[in-house]
Amino acid sequence: MEWQPDEQGLQQVLQLLKDSQSPDTATQRAVQEKLEQLNQFPDFNNYLIFVLTSLKSEDEPTRSLSGLILKNNVKAHYQNFPPNVADFIKRECLNNIGDPSPLIRATIGILITTIASKGELQMWPELLPQLCNLLNSEDYNTCEGSFGALQKICEDSSELLDSDALNRPLNIMIPKFLQFFKHCSPKIRSHAIACVNQFIIGRAQALMDNIDTFIESLFALAGDEDSEVRKNVCRALVMLLEVRIDRLIPHMHSIIQYMLQRTQDPDENVALEACEFWLTLAEQPICKEALSGHLVQLIPILVNGMKYSEIDIILLKGDVEEDETVPDSEQDIKPRFHKSRTVTLQHEGGEGEEGEDIDDDEDDDDDTLSDWNLRKCSAAALDVLANVFREELLPHLLPLLKGLLFHPDWVIKESGILVLGAIAEGCMQGMVPYLPELIPHLILCLCDKKALVRSIACWTLSRYAHWVVSQPPDAHLKPLMTELLKRILDGNKRVQEAACSAFATLEEEACTELVPYLSFILDTLVFAFGKYQHKNLLILYDAIGTLADSVGHHLNQPEYIQKLMPPLIAKWNELKDEDKDLFPLLECLSSVATALQSGFLPYCEPVYQRCVTLVQKTLAQAMMYSQQPDQYEAPDKDFMIVALDLLSGLAEGLGGHVDSLVARSNIMTLLFQCMQDTMPEVRQSSFALLGDLTKACFPHVKPCIAEFMPILGTNLNPEFISVCNNATWAIGEICMQMGVEMQPYIPMVLNQLVEIINRPNTPKTLLENTAITIGRLGYVCPQEVAPMLPQFIRPWCTSLRNIRDNEEKDSAFRGICIMIGVNPGGVVQDFIFFCDAVASWVNPKDDLRDMFYKILHGFKEQVGEDNWQQFSEQFPPLLKERLAACYGV
Repeated sequence: MEWQPDEQGLQQVLQLLKDSQSPDTATQRAVQEKLEQLNQFPDFNNYLIFVLTSLKSEDEPTRSLSGLILKNNVKAHYQNFPPNVADFIKRECLNNIGDPSPLIRATIGILITTIASKGELQMWPELLPQLCNLLNSEDYNTCEGSFGALQKICEDSSELLDSDALNRPLNIMIPKFLQFFKHCSPKIRSHAIACVNQFIIGRAQALMDNIDTFIESLFALAGDEDSEVRKNVCRALVMLLEVRIDRLIPHMHSIIQYMLQRTQDPDENVALEACEFWLTLAEQPICKEALSGHLVQLIPILVNGMKYSEIDIILLKGDVEEDETVPDSEQDIKPRFHKSRTVTLQHEGGEGEEGEDIDDDEDDDDDTLSDWNLRKCSAAALDVLANVFREELLPHLLPLLKGLLFHPDWVIKESGILVLGAIAEGCMQGMVPYLPELIPHLILCLCDKKALVRSIACWTLSRYAHWVVSQPPDAHLKPLMTELLKRILDGNKRVQEAACSAFATLEEEACTELVPYLSFILDTLVFAFGKYQHKNLLILYDAIGTLADSVGHHLNQPEYIQKLMPPLIAKWNELKDEDKDLFPLLECLSSVATALQSGFLPYCEPVYQRCVTLVQKTLAQAMMYSQQPDQYEAPDKDFMIVALDLLSGLAEGLGGHVDSLVARSNIMTLLFQCMQDTMPEVRQSSFALLGDLTKACFPHVKPCIAEFMPILGTNLNPEFISVCNNATWAIGEICMQMGVEMQPYIPMVLNQLVEIINRPNTPKTLLENTAITIGRLGYVCPQEVAPMLPQFIRPWCTSLRNIRDNEEKDSAFRGICIMIGVNPGGVVQDFIFFCDAVASWVNPKDDLRDMFYKILHGFKEQVGEDNWQQFSEQFPPLLKERLAACYGV
């Protein structure tokens, strides 16, 4: 007997569906409770499918809703459905996939793919063959409904479809889909392309076997009148560019011509898909050759796409000039991710380089439209193309730019400023002659009456900050800073945000150039504290932290401390331990503590205590969660990571002054737990703190060394670059404090360090820290480390030649010199590298210079004058000069 609904049950379900469409929260709660009750009855799901597929008397939205509730049940408890219920649902889906209503067909399609992705593709063998058969139906609705379902299955299960698990159904499906590229209905053509598109990136074999047919079929659809079809054609070509460029190269000229047209498609969704083509092409080695002849057409199209559309302006409230008093809605605030502390060394000619993180600042200008749109895509494409073509882009751009930047219509002028910012990185050299004229014009735009012009001017100026800082300060830095500070206090929130971000960039470039203006800068930033709504406060913390990083100890003046600290501490006291706004505030305080050094002493106690509490709370919560995951929530470990990093900042800034704080707390016990946490970022930050505490107050660390060293040894795993880097650095700091007592721990770490320094493709930062630590181990325990010299001396020398003279480099080189004394034979094969590393010192301390002198002259005497002559012939001229001048060899 086929299942039949009971009239009373049916009425109950219909009432529930009606109630669930009510906006009233109390009704919604009642609906949720009722749903949970009804889910106790196994055949409740039969009623839901019955309403969706058979109850034609009900209105479509109600029937569709019934299907969506069923879909959620399938997601949550499909494994508990009795077999007869599951079979009934599957049968009803396939029998009704051709429902006359597009909404009902789509709902059934969603239901089918949800069942399929619950591991049921294997358990429902007739599904794919039946859907593929239904494509042949004369009835449009059946064909379209089946295609809709297939498209969803292809999206959700593409990998499974291309596996042996299902006996490779794609061998039949893909040729079948390709036949439908010529179908008379645009909707069906569009489904067919969308289905095949799911298999491009994964390079499904069945598609690769039919690749030429696929590409020909795409070309045949190039002029399709339906925008959805054009969009899918563009999407396919963009993906093929990544996966099978070999097949596109013969047709590249005509593909580019086609994409130039499509990037100007009247339908913005098509234009956006087409615009992705330029972004993808820019990453291909053939880009320059393929595009050179087309720049003259492409550049104006991209520039034109960079204007705000009318809908953007409405969404961005482009006509609202003042909104600073309007509170932010919480969903506008994107989650922030804390970047854990990584220890780096200073390089010649510049600050410490961050090797690991890629800074992605493209288009910080209109984040609230965080949806990817034609404007952003065009700007990103222009940016990457500027990096490919460099100055060659400018002849196509400069004539356009003049007209844009001085245009009376603000929308066009705004897009010109965006263009100027987008090319800043790639075309910097070629732009330099125009900057003395352009920068003052952009600074004027900071006062434009349109908020969106003021905000984009902030962003573009920040992209040229490096040049501004390279000029005499009065020329551009001072006027730019003065105007940017006014913009930080703008009446418009978007402008405040753009100005704050731009100012942070300027701070990073200008560093100590800002010292003369500190008082003025702090007045502005502190004033903004009282003015800003929630979202911009978070950016303001960043600007203050960056200022502290940039001017360092110059901030340690009573008048500056008096301005800056009270508002920061007031915020600190206001925030609860569970508030995520603590992250940016803790990061900011960490920079401030490091900069102020002893100036931070009056504030350090409460800050220190709270950080310890945050670590303790998080560890306790993690412990409870691991023991009873159903009772407790997993903690947000970011609280602990940020707290550890601020403790590092305190230890670094206050040095010996943290001694009493550490003595009165259980931080070493907590650190022991953090160092063994499962989350790499927690370990990374705890090793940084261990190193900083070792430098600041070693007597408190020393009793724990026997327990800590084995953990440090196991974390010398270059798979987790930053963890490994910080553990390596901490070992180096510990051995400088331990001296000879380090001896028993050398076997725990030496082999891993030698292995890391010899690994190909190891990031520079890690190589440098590894070399320093090996040198330091050799300094305190030369007898243990020197036998390994031949295994590391060459990479050791090459990785340290670009490091600035400093304490770390000093101790590491002393270590090498002592080891060479113990094992001179170990360096013979690679002596030229040692010479080169010695020559990298600008002014070593006298006794270190003596050590170098003795080794160089000792080697020369050992080999004899003639051999030394031959040997030194291999030196590059610069090296020869330096060694002769400094060491007389």
